[in-house]
Amino acid sequence: MLVKVFGSAVFGVGATTITIEVAVAQGIKFFLVGLPDNAIKESQQRIESALAVSGFRMPGKKIVINMAPADIRKEGSAYDLPIAMGILSASEQIPSHRLSDFVLMGELSLDGSLMPVRGALPIAVQAKKEGFKGIILPVENAHEAAIVSGLDVYGFDSLKNVADFLFGETNPEPVSIDTANVFRLVTEEGEVDFADVKGQENIKRAMEIAAAGSHNVLLIGPPGAGKTMLAKRLPGILPPISLEEALETTKIHSVAGRLSKHLGLLTKRPFRSPHHTISDVALVGGGGNPQPGEISLAHNGVLFLDELPEFKRTVLEVMRQPLEDRIVTISRAKMSVQYPASFMLVASMNPCPCGFYNHPEKDCLCIPGTVQKYLNKVSGPLLDRIDLHVEVTPVKFDELSAVRPSERSETIRNRVIQAREIQKARYSDLPGIYSNAQMTSHLLRKHCRIDASGNQLLKTAMERLSLSARAYDRILKVARTVADLEASETIKTHHLAEAIQLRSLDRENWAG
Repeated sequence: MLVKVFGSAVFGVGATTITIEVAVAQGIKFFLVGLPDNAIKESQQRIESALAVSGFRMPGKKIVINMAPADIRKEGSAYDLPIAMGILSASEQIPSHRLSDFVLMGELSLDGSLMPVRGALPIAVQAKKEGFKGIILPVENAHEAAIVSGLDVYGFDSLKNVADFLFGETNPEPVSIDTANVFRLVTEEGEVDFADVKGQENIKRAMEIAAAGSHNVLLIGPPGAGKTMLAKRLPGILPPISLEEALETTKIHSVAGRLSKHLGLLTKRPFRSPHHTISDVALVGGGGNPQPGEISLAHNGVLFLDELPEFKRTVLEVMRQPLEDRIVTISRAKMSVQYPASFMLVASMNPCPCGFYNHPEKDCLCIPGTVQKYLNKVSGPLLDRIDLHVEVTPVKFDELSAVRPSERSETIRNRVIQAREIQKARYSDLPGIYSNAQMTSHLLRKHCRIDASGNQLLKTAMERLSLSARAYDRILKVARTVADLEASETIKTHHLAEAIQLRSLDRENWAG
C-alpha cells in the first residue's frame, strides 16, 4: 500500500513542504531515498523502537520511503514522526484518510516520546500558505507554531498520542494563542535604566540620537568610563517592537532553535553580545547546514561588540556588507539562503592598549605609534559604516556622588518614539525603510537638503577631516535625525554641527 505524508524542510527563514511517500510491499529490507542525510538514515532504529514501545509493529516486508522533491537535500531528525506515521498507515495499522490534512514534524525517542524541533514557526507559516488544515508537532513547539492564525496546531508528547488522534480515539482542542492580545499585554520595562548612569549627559544624548535614527555607534574611552553600562541600556530607549517585527525576529530564533518551549513570540528587541573570540561563521551565519549567526539573531535589535579591536580582523570585515545591505547571503554549491540582518551595531573600545590615551588624569604608557596601530585594527571602511564615534570620558567624583535624579529611560524613549513617528510618516510609501539610517542616496538628496551656511560648514569639515563620501552621507543622516528630535522640517546649521561633532575619530590629530 502506498501512502503520502507531509513534512517540511527549513531553508533560511522559510520552509518547503516535503512529501514523504511510503510503500509497503512483498519482500524484505528498508529503503530510504530522496537525498536524506545521516540523521534521517538512522531514523529506522529510532522508529522501530518507538513503534514497539507504543504497541505497534514494524512491518516484516519491504519498505520504500521516498522524500520528494528528491533533488533537495533533507537534514535533521525531525522527519522521524512523519516517516513513522507513513509506515503505520501504509501497513494499515492506522487509517490514512486524515494524513493529507496535516503537516507532521517531530523527533522520536526510543521510548516513543516526541522531542522538539527547529523552525516550527516558518513550517507553520508555509503549511497555512499551502492550505493544510493543521500541523502536528511536539508539545514544546506548539505555542511557537500557534502564533500563525487560521491553522489548527496540535502538540503531542508521544507517538501513541499522535496515532490515537489520527485514529479518531481522541479529539484534543488545538492550541490557540491570541497573538495580538499577548503582544499588547507584555510590558517593555527593562531591568536597567539610564537613570542609573551618573553624569555622561553628552553620551546619553549621543545614544538618544542613535536610537532615534537607528544609527550605528562606537563608544571609545578608558576602562571604567561606563561604555558597557551605556550600551546595555540602549534597548530600553528603543521604540517598542512592532507585531510585524516580532514575528520576523521570532522566525529567525525559531530556525536557530533559540526559543524557550514556553515562549511563543519574542516581545522585546534582542540584545546580542558575542565574545571577541567568536568566529566569522558564528557571527554572520553559515556552516555545513546553514544557520543564522549573531547578526541575524540581533535582527530588529542591538548587536553589541565589546572591546572591538580584540575581535579578529576577518570577523569584523565580514560585517561590512550586512551593515550596508541589512541582509546576509550564505552561498553553497547547491543552495543559497538569505537571512535578514537589520540591526543596530553598538561597539566599544579602549583608545589604546593601556586604555588611558587622552585620559584627563592618568598618563598613557604606550610607546609612540602604538595608539594609531591599535586603532588600525579596526579598518577605515568599517569605521565609515559607523555613524557615531563618541568619546567617553571618566565621570568626575562630584557627578558620581550627586543625589539629583538622572533622566529615566522612559522619558528618553518617548522622544525617540516621536522622532521615529516622523520618520515612519516620511517613509510610509517605501517598504523596508523605517528609519533615517536606511536612507538611500536618492532619499538623502530628497530629505537632507541644507542651506548655504550648512553647506559651507560641511565643506570645511570634509576638507579639514579628509572625510570619505560615505562619511558625508552618514553626517547628513545623523543631522536629519537630530532635526527630527527637534521636530524640525529642515536641517539647520547646529544640527550639522552636532552630527560632525559626533565623529570623534575623524578629528585631526585625535590619535597623535
